[in-house]
Parts: sequence; C-alpha cells; structure tokens
Amino acid sequence: MLMTMVVIYTLFVLVSIYTSVMQIGYVNMTKGGKAILLAENDFIKAANYSIAKERMSITSMLIDYIVFFLWISFGVKFLEQNISFLVQDGENTALLNIAIVMGFLVINSLISLPFSYYEKFVLDEKFGFNKSTLAQWAKDTLISFIMTLLFGSLVVWGIYAIISSFTLWWVWSFAFIFAVVILINMFYPTFRALFFDKLTPLKNEELDAQIKDLMDRTGFVSSGVFVSDASKRDARLNAYFGGFGKTKRVVLFDTLIEKLTTKELLAVLGHELGHFAHGDIYKNIALVGAMLFGMFALFGNLPSSLYAELQVENAPYAIMILILLFMPVLGFFMMPIMGIISRHNEYAADKTGSELGGAGGEIELANALKKLVSENKSFPLSHPLYIFFHYTHPPVLERLKELGVDIETNDKSALGAACQADI
Repeated sequence: MLMTMVVIYTLFVLVSIYTSVMQIGYVNMTKGGKAILLAENDFIKAANYSIAKERMSITSMLIDYIVFFLWISFGVKFLEQNISFLVQDGENTALLNIAIVMGFLVINSLISLPFSYYEKFVLDEKFGFNKSTLAQWAKDTLISFIMTLLFGSLVVWGIYAIISSFTLWWVWSFAFIFAVVILINMFYPTFRALFFDKLTPLKNEELDAQIKDLMDRTGFVSSGVFVSDASKRDARLNAYFGGFGKTKRVVLFDTLIEKLTTKELLAVLGHELGHFAHGDIYKNIALVGAMLFGMFALFGNLPSSLYAELQVENAPYAIMILILLFMPVLGFFMMPIMGIISRHNEYAADKTGSELGGAGGEIELANALKKLVSENKSFPLSHPLYIFFHYTHPPVLERLKELGVDIETNDKSALGAACQADI
C-alpha cells in the first residue's frame, strides 16, 4: 500500500512539473510575438515574471518531493519518538497527538519560509509588485504562525477526539472540518482586518450609494463597503466579498479604487454580485465539501498494514499527517473538475455584471479586465494544459470575446491568461 501511495505522489509531482515546463516553453515561444493587451515592454516583463514563477514552482515541488520521502521514511517516526516525552502514565495522549501533528506543520512551514521570502523580496521586488518592508513581512509571518499554532491545535484536538470516540470517525471528521471551512469563510474578513489589513468604511459617498444600489438590485445584504490598505504590501488590484449572513462585507483594495474608473469598478462589483445571485459561493463550498468527503472516506479506510510499513502506530496523529501529506495531490487532480465548473460560473457572472451595468456594461467590464491584466502584469497567453490544471477563471481573451471584444492573436491555441484578481 505504501508503494502505491508513493507512485501516486510521484505521478502528481511529474504531472505538475511537466505542466510547468510546458508553460515555460510556451511563454518563451510567444513572448517574442505581437504584444497583446500590454505594451511591448510590459508584455515581455509579464512573460519573464510568469516564467520565473514557474521555475520557482518547479524548485518548490522538487523540495516538497524530497521532504515527502523524508517524512514517510523516518520523519513521522522521528517526531513520535522525540515528542513522546510529553506522555506521562498515558494521561497526555491527546497532547502527544496534537504536538506531533503541529510539529509536522511547523517543520513544513519552516521549509516553505525561504520560498515565501524569495517570492516577496526577490521576484515581486524585481518586477515591481512588492510594497512591503521586511519588518511588515516578518510581522505578517509571525502572526500567521501564531494563529496556525493556536487554531491548528484546536482543530487537531477536535479531530483527535473524534477519531478516538467513533468507529466511523471519518464521517464525523468530515462534518467537523466542513464546519470549520464554513466558519473560516464567515469570519475571514473580520480576522484579516484585525491582524493584517486596515479596513476603513468607503468615504466616497456617491460611489458608496451606487454600490449599495447594485447590492439592493441583487438582494445582497452587507455589513458595509470597506477599503483595504493593500497597497502597503502589494501593487496588484483586487476586491472580494467575504462572510455569510450579517457578516458579509464588500472589500475593495485601495489600488483598485485608484486605477479603475467608477463605471469600471461598478462593473467589477457587478460581476461579484453575479456570483452571489447565482449562488456560486454555495456551489463552491459544496465542491469543497465533496472533495473533503472523498478525502476522509479514502483515508478513513486505509489498511492497518500501511502504518506498519511506516513503522508508526495506527494513531490519530499518523492519520492526520497522511491526510495533510496527500491533500495537495487530491486537490491537484480535482482541480480540472472544479476548474470547469468555476469557469462556467465566471462567464455567467460576467453576463450578470454586464447587465447590472446597464447600457455599455459589457464595455466597462471589458475595460476593467484589460486594466487588471495591464496593472497586474498578467501574461495574457498560456498553454492549454496549464489552463486545464490551474485555471479557475476563464482565459481573459475568451472572457473579452464573450463580452464582444475580440483580440487578435498570432497563435489561436493560446487561450490567454486568467486575470490575477479574484474576479
């Protein structure tokens, strides 16, 4: 069984790297052609940034592959042996399980830390995206680490208690984690405002009134429209709706307000309200729920011989570590299915956003998409295989085409890049 899991993980790594290699080759080939949606210099700059990101992704994947083998060969056993001192007379079994899983998460976080630093202060700095200071990054990283320790420990304790108490533990564990996912979606804007971004109510009364009119027309009830000081960290444009029920918030990055006209901004928000009108957030949560259910069903029925091969007990901590190790694998191979559904939803949201904008709504949304590509320096061409595995949004050239704007390309197989903002 262990060999089967190694083969599956290896296949995941090979497909991931192959997809990145194809993307690098494709971008290298097309960046010398006619510039699309970007000025020529920005077109080449966006291509180079895309290539650099994929090269970093390949390096990160190879490191993860090595770390995976270290964990299954002796890493889990090492943690078990070196943290076992926490158990005294068998009274602290829960603490032992929590400590082992959190030790696993902490070590993986430390391994990924250099990549986070490199992406922010080398890649993003080089290409003009990074606005954060080293002190700000260190503060954000420390806060994230503390929150992971605190809330992660509570979640691990919950899973431990369920595994220890129920025969069909995987069913109840799924229900517990699914509830956690819903809670995260509910309170994400509040937590982000408390610890990371400063959110202030939108002061432009005219814009605020127009946004609220859009919300009223779709039945969207919000606790307010807020502006995030995202420019202190990053130059890219974005906006998001977060929360459920009375916790829902509309959050606009200050960079988005600065770069888009009022009509373009309303078109972007109209797109987001289209998602709300179609119930897409609930569809996405249902998809995540289906993936989580499949994952827990799989790992809840693994043979005991697997744990013997790993030289560890069939204990809650071992089950949780295996789930964490293979979660990226399941996510990667589920992505094409989720991507197809998500891209369909994006087209529908574009249509609704255009209709909410009234006459000329398609043009305003198209102009907004063009600006997002331009300001975020998103390379507008991608390999079809890369789109298949990675895109949750339709390629921007296809979205523009649906909005009545056909951009001529030299290569019709180049479907185009998705906008790098969540719209």
